[in-house]
Amino acid sequence: MSREGVFDGAWWPRSNHVLAELPDLITALGAHFGRIVRVGLDTSAWDGVPRSVAANGLTVRINWFTGSNATISVTRGFQDHFLLLVVPPGTKSATAASAMAGASATGNHTPAAELLLG
Repeated sequence: MSREGVFDGAWWPRSNHVLAELPDLITALGAHFGRIVRVGLDTSAWDGVPRSVAANGLTVRINWFTGSNATISVTRGFQDHFLLLVVPPGTKSATAASAMAGASATGNHTPAAELLLG
């Protein structure tokens, strides 16, 4: 994760089901960066978005927003946020790999829509 640029990394979930996808992401990020306390996502991009999700024995709050279905924000603590590009499920492997590499590049400034073109 670069932490320098528009995006701090990328995530390629396999489905639009929050309860199936989000716990593994939270667990993986928590193992590398510490406890995740909140996730923000666009409800139009996901099925059945709850107010919180259990991951790794902890409850993580989910904030809802609209207008940015290609991003997810992750909060570790006060003023410690990072932004991930979300590669839509079903994206071709080559396109997903290109988008994730671009979003993870240090100093990236490419908009999400352009990254997702591959």
